[in-house]
Order: sequence, then structure tokens, then C-alpha cells
Amino acid sequence: MSQKIREAEGLLRNVPKPGETITPADGERNILITSALPYCNNVPHLGNIIGSTLSADVFARYNRTRNLRTLYICGTDEYGTATETQALKENLTPRQLCDKYNATHVETYKWFELGFDYFGRTSTPLHTEIAQEIYLNLAKHGFLERLEKEQTFCEGCNKFLADRFVEGTCPHCGSDDARGDQCDVCGRTLDAVDLINPRCLVDKTHKVVTRTTAHMYLKLDALQPRTEEWIRKSWKEGKWSPNAVINADGEIIDARLKAGLRPTPVTRDLSWGVPVPHVDGKEHEGMESKVLYVWFDACIGYPSITANYTPEWKKWWFDEKNVRLYQFMGKDNVYFHTIYFPSVQIGDGRPWTKLHHLSTTEYLNYEGGKFSKSHNRGVFGPAAKETGIPPSVWRYYLISTRPETADAMFSWADLIAANNNVLLNNFGNFVNRALKFVVSQYDSTIPDGGDAPGPISPNDEHDAEFISDINNLLKDYIDAMDAVKLRLGLQTVMAISARGNLYLQSSGLNKALMAENPKRCAQVISRALNLIYVLSALIHPFMPATEAAMLEQLNAPPRAVPTVLAHDLLAGHRVGKPEHLFKRIDEKMADVFREKFGGNKPKEDALAQAADATHVAPGMSKRKAAAAKKAADKAAAAAAAAGASDAPKSAEVLAWEQKVADQGQVVRELKAKTPKTPELEQEIAAAVEELKKLKGELAELAKSS
Repeated sequence: MSQKIREAEGLLRNVPKPGETITPADGERNILITSALPYCNNVPHLGNIIGSTLSADVFARYNRTRNLRTLYICGTDEYGTATETQALKENLTPRQLCDKYNATHVETYKWFELGFDYFGRTSTPLHTEIAQEIYLNLAKHGFLERLEKEQTFCEGCNKFLADRFVEGTCPHCGSDDARGDQCDVCGRTLDAVDLINPRCLVDKTHKVVTRTTAHMYLKLDALQPRTEEWIRKSWKEGKWSPNAVINADGEIIDARLKAGLRPTPVTRDLSWGVPVPHVDGKEHEGMESKVLYVWFDACIGYPSITANYTPEWKKWWFDEKNVRLYQFMGKDNVYFHTIYFPSVQIGDGRPWTKLHHLSTTEYLNYEGGKFSKSHNRGVFGPAAKETGIPPSVWRYYLISTRPETADAMFSWADLIAANNNVLLNNFGNFVNRALKFVVSQYDSTIPDGGDAPGPISPNDEHDAEFISDINNLLKDYIDAMDAVKLRLGLQTVMAISARGNLYLQSSGLNKALMAENPKRCAQVISRALNLIYVLSALIHPFMPATEAAMLEQLNAPPRAVPTVLAHDLLAGHRVGKPEHLFKRIDEKMADVFREKFGGNKPKEDALAQAADATHVAPGMSKRKAAAAKKAADKAAAAAAAAGASDAPKSAEVLAWEQKVADQGQVVRELKAKTPKTPELEQEIAAAVEELKKLKGELAELAKSS
């Protein structure tokens, strides 16, 4: 198809070639982004995803749409007690466990369309090398000291036990299954030596006693003055989001800093971890049999994962002048990124790239409660795809409810309303209406509306208010995204699409306008399509698949984010075939999803049966909707005849009913076509076979559900 697009520096997005390594450039604004490394002993839920990985992905994609050199790094945090204990429970080695859960994380993030430049892991030789080098530098600069303390020792295993390898009776509430670090019943933080009747997690018959052991400690107290000075400076320059360390007035409020930091251990008696390197001197004797504490080496995962991405990793991590580090995490990780790891970097003595902007979130809760893997409550890992709701809709809803200043609540009803009322009726309607008009009335070719290539004047005779509104909203969008106010940025995108809808309405775009004032009609549709081109760039960070669909329909390459509305798609440019960007979800499906993801509880009667069989159908005529529902009803009856019970239908059955309904509609539309050519007859036969196959699969699903 013919493309006619304005040529101008910076108009199109610079898309890295496959395999191209991204490195920072001197004198430019280079953006380094990390999201908190997820533990490799569990499956992420929606709260984990919005708390760090998705938020960081949105910001990384935004910076790429501004043509800034951007590197987004993440990976699984694999060492430590939590991994060893989980491996014990699953009868796996720590390495096998990490391989298993790393694959689960990768699969989950891939489905949510997270665009890491590199997703790695901490259990690599380069991680060991970099972590040990930092440890040695801290020792060389006098920031490590040897301290002795009492610790639980298992006589059966003949080794000291890390806190999570011990359980017993809580000394505060009497609960009999308190862990060595915390009691889940009363919530108190514990020391394993305080447990009553301590038991070894490896073998509960083993005798557990208390013995004295030595560990190396990081002198946080000696580093505190320099750390506080850095916190105040970085908070001001990087405009950190509200957090528990420093408030909006620049006052340090962290209780540990106010009371005075204390030395903190950097070694552990474990086998799964980075081995403590040899250091000459009596105080370091016996440390080689230990490993580095996971909280010491976890944040080192950021540079080590970068090192696995490129041998030139130091260009990113030792260039505070040209590189800005943005870090995303939940509120429970703030201490380690704002106090602990910066102290390590300062003590190391090298010119590290340190935190520039901190972006934290509060908690995302689930339908009036909390996510719970043990109770199967909430959406975990790749289970989101079981709903049939596309990743773009999930991404939109999660960012729109991002808990930036207070805890937020996930709601199925709100998710469905966001899809139907905002995405379908506002954004999707504007794009589809404009594209369908140019296809039907101008033979898919953008007409000459009289605008010269380039920015459209805000003093335009007809559209001054419209153009000024769009330009002001573009400024609002850029300001919000630069400040990492992602939710506000997304709201602004929707405000721009709403303004586009209003523009079409107030301009009276229809066949009558085309007949009565063809020049004005051409101008309106041309400007509307150019606004859609802008919207494709704005929506990319939040919904990359939606942008891809828009670009295909516009027949245009990825655009960079502009500062003003411009005439970029020129007269004579041919567009592609309009398609619905979003599909309607029946509101009654909220009950189905609540039942499916509500946890281990008795099923309620007839929730799924109340759901409309066309729950994910796009906007269609009443005749087509009725036909689709009739096909679904027939399929449901066939499934019942095949042995389906009277129990509520599962979400999988409902989804397959929808597939049957959609395919039935395809068959009917093909049969209605004329003339009946041999090619059409073949197409009809193939569609009928596909329908039969889907009905058979539906019957099998109904039997097993």
C-alpha cells in the first residue's frame, strides 16, 4: 500500500535492530530502568506485576517513544534461605527450583507483553564475581567487621540453621508454627534463638540447640552520614515519589536512620548463595564456608544482570553524569534501595551510578481482601490468559488503578467497565469511526484537507480550540510521564481520544458534510487520522499490542511522541482495513471470574449460566448478536446432551462457547456471500470444519468441568 508520510528528524521512533546492544552515549540523556527482582520461589500475582515490572515497562516504553537511549533490566532473585526452604518443600534442589520458577516468571511477563531489554537471574558466575568484588572493596575500606552472636544449631545436620530453617513455639502468642524470623499469627518479628521448642525444618526429630557463631557485618553506622547526605541530594534532584524514608518536605523519617543505623550482617550459614571470598586477616577466618546474605547481594543483581547483557555494563553503572537510574518497586522494598544498597555503593568506593528517581507503589488488594496463593485467591502468574481478556486490557486496567499514593482494590466489575466504557466506547470508537469513514468514502486514501506538512497552527480558522486543546493535553502527557505519574499519563491519553470523539461530533463528520462542504470534510478526516497517529505513540507504553493494531490499520511506521499536533500522514496516503481494537465483555462475567478466582470455597449456583454467551463479542448489530447467541445456545445444548452436568459452567466452557458462537457467525457470513466461486466454497468448507472441531472440543470441556 502507498505510504505518504512527512519526513522530519525525530518524527519516527528509533526502533533498535534485533540483537542490537543498547549502550549509553556521552552528552545525551540515557535512561537506566530496573524493577525489583522477584523472588524465584513463587509465582507473581497482579499486585507484584503492577508494583514493579509493569510500571517499569510502561516507563521504559515511554522513554523509547521519546527516542532516548533506554535500558530496562530485571531478573529473578535466586539465592537465600527462602529458596532453600521452598526447594526442600518441593523435593527439588535449589537450582532445579530456580529453573522452574524462572521459566514461570518469564512466561508470565511475556504474556503481559513486558519488554525487558534483558531478563536474567542472580545465580550466574558474573553475579558471583561482581558481588565478591564489592565485598572485597568494603573489607579493604574498613567497612566490614566480625561480630559473634548466638544462633540455632542442628546437631543432626551438624550445621548452623538460617532463621527460616527453624520453626517452633512463638514466645509472644504461643503459636506452635512460628518461623525463625517471624510469627505469622501475631505478626511479631522474631530471632530464631527465642523460639520455644525449636525444630529443624529438614528433620523435626533432630535436636536443635543454641551455639555462638561469627559473621561479617557491614558498618552502616560508619556510612550513615554520607548516606543521609546522598539521600537528601538524590531525593531533591530525582523528585522521588512519596515513601517511608524521606517525606515530601525533605525530612528523613525512617525510624532506623533516626535511631542511628546499626551494623548489619552480610554473611549467612547456607550452601545456596555467593561464596564469601577469602580476605587476609584473623577477623575473616572461617568465612569462606559461608555465603553472602541474600539482602547484600540482591541489589547487586541489577549490575550483574546488566553484565550478562553486555560486557560494557560499566558504561551504564559507572556514569552518574550521563545516566539516570530509575528504580520501581513496592513500598516494602524502599529501605534496601534508598539506604542499604546506596550505603554499599558508597562504601565500595567506586563512582557508581546511583538511584536518581524512586517510584514506589502501595499494595493492590483483591476484591475486598488480599491475594493469597495458599488459598488460591486472586489471579496468579499466567492464569490471567484463562479469562480470555487480552493483555492490553489487563495492562490498561492495572495502570489505571496503580496504587501510587494509597492501597488500591482490584475489582472484576471495574475491569469490565474499563474495557466497555473507556476502551471500547471512547478510544476504540474514535479510531474505528475515523478509519471506516476514510475507507468507505475516500477509497482508503487520505484526502487533501489543505494542510501543509508539519505542525498545524493553533490559530487555525476552523479548529483553533481543538488544536490548542490537543497541544495542551500533549504537554500534560509529557509532564506526567517525565515525572513517572503513569496513571495521570494514561488518563491524559484517554482525554485526548475523548477530545477526538468530540471533534468528529462537533464537526458533523458524515456523508452530508462530504456532499455540502467537501473541502472541510477532507480537512476534518485528515486531522482526525493524524490525531490517531499521535495516539498510537501515546498508547504504546501502556498497550503495545493496541498500538501495533493501530499502525497496521493506519499503514504507518511507529511514531515518536510529538509536542504538538502535526500533519504527518499526507494526502494520498492509503490506510489499511479497519478492525475493532476492543471487544465487549458481558458485565455478568464478573460473577464467573469471582467464582473462578475467589479461592477455596463452595461454588455458588448458576453464576456462569447467567452470563451472556456473547460476552466477548465486539459491537455488532442486533441481528448478528442474536444469531451468535443462538449458535452458542445450540452449542451449549449439544454439550449438555453430551453429558454436561447442571453445575455452573466454568470460565473455560464459557470461553469455548464464545469461540463456537464467533465461528458460527463466520460460517453464516461466508455462506451469505455471492457469487459462489470455487474458492469461496473451499473457504466455507474449511470454516465449517473448524466449527465442528470447536463444538467437539466444547463437548469434551463440558464433560470434564
